[in-house]
Amino acid sequence: MRAEARSWAGLAVLCLPCLLVSLDAEVLNLAAPQLTRALHPSSVQLLWIMDSYVFVVGGALIAMGVLGDRIGRRRLLLLAGAAFGLASLLAAFATTPAWLIAARVLMGLSGASLMPSTLALIRVMFPEPRRRGIALAVWSAGFSLGGIASPLVGGVLLEHFRWGSVFLLAVPVAVLPILLGPVLLPESRDRSATRFDTAGALLSLTSLLLFGYGVKRLAASGWQARPLLAMALAAVLFVAFLHRERRIPQPLLDLALFRDPRVSAAVGGNALAYFVLYGSQLAIAQYLQLVVGLSPLHAGLWTLPSVLAYLGASFLGPALTRYVPAGRVIALGLATMAVGFAVLAAGGLPAVVAGMVLYSIGLAPAYILSTELVVSTVRPARAGMAAAVTETGCELGGALGIAVLGSLVVAVYRRGMPGPGLAEAVGLPVRDQAIAAYGTAFAVMAVAAAIVVLVAAVVAAVVLRRRPVAPVRAAREEVVAVRAG
Repeated sequence: MRAEARSWAGLAVLCLPCLLVSLDAEVLNLAAPQLTRALHPSSVQLLWIMDSYVFVVGGALIAMGVLGDRIGRRRLLLLAGAAFGLASLLAAFATTPAWLIAARVLMGLSGASLMPSTLALIRVMFPEPRRRGIALAVWSAGFSLGGIASPLVGGVLLEHFRWGSVFLLAVPVAVLPILLGPVLLPESRDRSATRFDTAGALLSLTSLLLFGYGVKRLAASGWQARPLLAMALAAVLFVAFLHRERRIPQPLLDLALFRDPRVSAAVGGNALAYFVLYGSQLAIAQYLQLVVGLSPLHAGLWTLPSVLAYLGASFLGPALTRYVPAGRVIALGLATMAVGFAVLAAGGLPAVVAGMVLYSIGLAPAYILSTELVVSTVRPARAGMAAAVTETGCELGGALGIAVLGSLVVAVYRRGMPGPGLAEAVGLPVRDQAIAAYGTAFAVMAVAAAIVVLVAAVVAAVVLRRRPVAPVRAAREEVVAVRAG
C-alpha cells in the first residue's frame, strides 16, 4: 500500500476510538429511565453512573497523553482499545449500581488513553500542513459526531433491546483498531523523555474526582458541608499540582503553553462550548420525551439533522480560513452556538430541532480550529500533551456542564412544581403541571447556555484576532519503527 493511502486508511482507524469516547460520554442519557428501573440506584449513584466516565476521562487525559509520549502512542492506543472493549462488556451486564460505576471508571481511564494518542499520531502521519488540517477536521468530526449522534444511536438500541445494549456497540468498534493498528499505524514517542510524573498524575486525578464528587453532591442535595469541603480539598490539591509542575524538570503539564493568551482563549472556548453541549443533552432528551411526548427512537431520530449539520460544518470551517482569519471563524462559530441555544429556549419540536442544527454548525469550526491552534504551538514530540490539554478542557467543561446546567433544570423545575393541593385548586392535573414546569426549566437552561457561549464568543473575538505565531520550538518528529509482533 502506498504511504499516502496507508495514512488515510490509518486515519479511519484513528477515528474509531474518538467516536467511541464521545459516544459513551452521552449514550446513557436516553437509557437513564430503564437503567433506574433495573438497578434502583440512589440519586448520588445515578449521578456517578451518568458522569463518572466524563470526569475520569477529563482527569486522566493529561497523564495518559504524556504516558503515550513516553511509551509509544500506538502501543498505548492498542492497549487502551482492549481495555475499553472489556470495560464495555462489564458495563453491559452490570447487576448493581456499584458494578456499573466501576465499569464506567475503567472505561474512563481507557478512553483517556485513546484520545491523545490518536491526535499525536496524526502529527506523524500527516507532516504536510494542508493535509494535516484535513485529517484533523476528519478526526474532530469523528470525536464530536459521537456525542451528537449518541441520542440517535441510543434511541434505536433502546427501542429494541435492554439498557445494557448501549455498551455492547463499543465492543466490535474497539476490536477493529487492535486488528488494523499494527498494520496501518506507525509507532512514535518522545525519545528525549526519561521520566513519568506519577505523583503529578495522582494529584491531578484526585483533585478532579474530589471536585466532581462535590459538584454532584451539591446538585443532588443542595448546599451542605461535605461537598463544599471536598471541593476545597480539590482546590488545594490542584494548586499543589500546579506548584509541582512548575519546579520539576519533566512536568506532566508544560505550563509554558499557557503563556500565549490565544492558547488559553482557545482551550477556554472549547471548554465552554462543551459545557453547554454536554450540559444540555440530557435536558433535550428529557424534553423531547416528557414534554413533546416522543418515544426514545423518535427523539433520537430528530437529532439526525444536527448530526448532518455538524458533518457539513466540520469541513466548511477550515475552508473559511483561506479567506477569514481562524480567530474570527472560531468566534463566529461560538456566536452561532449562542443563537442556537436562544432558539432552543423558545420550546416546541421545530425550535428544538432548529436550535440543535444551529449550535452544531457553530460547534464544528470552533472546536476544530481551536484544537489545531493549541496543538500547533508545541513541538511535535509533545503532541500528546498538547492534545490532552485541549481534550481535558472539553471533558471538564462537559462534565461541569452536566452538573451545573442539570442542577439548574432541577432547581427551576422544583420551584415551578406546586404541591398537590395547589395543583387541584387551579384545576390542572399534576402531570400537566409537571410538563409546564419542565418546559420552563428547559427554557431557563437554554438561555443560560446561550449567555455562557456568547461570552466565550466575545472573548475569542478579542483575544484571537491576532495572527497565530510559529510553534514554541521547531523539532524533528521522533519516530520509532516497530515491527509487528
